Amino acid sequence: MPKAVIIDYGVGNLYNLKHALSEVGFSPSIGLSKALLKQADVVILPGVGNFSAAIKRLTIVKEYLTDLARNGAPFFGICLGMQLLFRKSEEGNGEGLALLEGGNIRLPCSVKVPHMGWNTVTIVKPTVLFESLEDPFYCYFAHSYYPIPDDRNVICAETTYGVKFASVVAKNNILGTQFHPEKSGDVGLRFLENFSNFIKR
Repeated sequence: MPKAVIIDYGVGNLYNLKHALSEVGFSPSIGLSKALLKQADVVILPGVGNFSAAIKRLTIVKEYLTDLARNGAPFFGICLGMQLLFRKSEEGNGEGLALLEGGNIRLPCSVKVPHMGWNTVTIVKPTVLFESLEDPFYCYFAHSYYPIPDDRNVICAETTYGVKFASVVAKNNILGTQFHPEKSGDVGLRFLENFSNFIKR
């Protein structure tokens, strides 16, 4: 049973995520310490909130996190956690983890921001992450910003809300979703099951 460490930097309800990961065969823990991270088979970076504030809270483990990811540890960013995988954001100052090159920009003013609720996720690159999921599939979103990867090859799925944006990115051991799998019902659980297969490749 792989040990999944959910990074707790003071944003969001992490217990729904912990429960969902338990449901699909992970052994999850919640915390923010190098001692805990040393035990991790998988690192999960969740979150809702402000990019700059999140990076500041992560300072004590930021270098260790990037080392883990660059050394091949499976690393999954969810919502704000996905945005933190990139280098910068219009939301504020501070450098993200820069595990993927690119930045984050605000959703257009032509739509209500934040984007809250269910929306379609359209597959653009087949991967084990989408096994047994319909195309498109529906997931739950809650965000005001979205990432623009420098390398479009990392984009696996897209969603449209005022603009078409990357809602799933993946490169080697790095994965990000703009939606919340833990809030997306059976589809979200299926995605997390597929994630367990993704990390076994």
